[in-house]
Amino acid sequence: MNEVLRQEKKFLIPLPDAQRLAAKLGAIMIPDSHNGLWGYRIRSLYYDTLNDDDFFDKVDGMELRKKIRLRCYDPEGATAVLEMKQKEGSFQKKRSLTLSREDAKRLIAGDYEPLLKMPEPFARECYGLMHRMCYRPKAVVEYRRRAFIAKENRIRITLDSEIVATESSADIFSKDLMQYPVLDPFHVVLEVKYNGFLLSYIKQAVSLADRSEFSVSKYCLARSAGLRYIQ
Repeated sequence: MNEVLRQEKKFLIPLPDAQRLAAKLGAIMIPDSHNGLWGYRIRSLYYDTLNDDDFFDKVDGMELRKKIRLRCYDPEGATAVLEMKQKEGSFQKKRSLTLSREDAKRLIAGDYEPLLKMPEPFARECYGLMHRMCYRPKAVVEYRRRAFIAKENRIRITLDSEIVATESSADIFSKDLMQYPVLDPFHVVLEVKYNGFLLSYIKQAVSLADRSEFSVSKYCLARSAGLRYIQ
């Protein structure tokens, strides 16, 4: 199991600003090894309760909230990652667990039994929570990410674009998902993640995003159409 505790801030910025920021960050931070020229794809299946409690906790701005997702970086890959993110005041705690493709497919089908054979306590915690609260697959969200890293204070800056989603299929390994856009292509979600405080030279670099924070999650954007909730 991997665990990260850090602060996270989100901003919505125009595409030209994102392109300029990416060039600036590439000169002062370490580009993620998966970036390539245009970034890398992320596809996540989000789970929620029968009453969509996690969705409405986020919409209502609850101080303590969580989300559970199954994530892959390559539909043809051999593994997926089960993650739980929990909001605790100004901090986000993220715990994750790597699953085989076969076990991930069982979770996609709503069968959480593979978690019981894993030795990590986090796996059993997820099993108990997902059974007790009747978690079910709800939506798949996919986007392109460029990430930049500074080892100090575990700083990670990400730029997410081309955000699309579907509620018609939960199969994150499918090559034929029917997806719809959830954010116009001329804007990018900037996420600033750090532990403790943000170093001054990085804070200066992202100062172009010094505006109102973007509080809506990608999961909520995806679900809003199906639930007819206007953000």
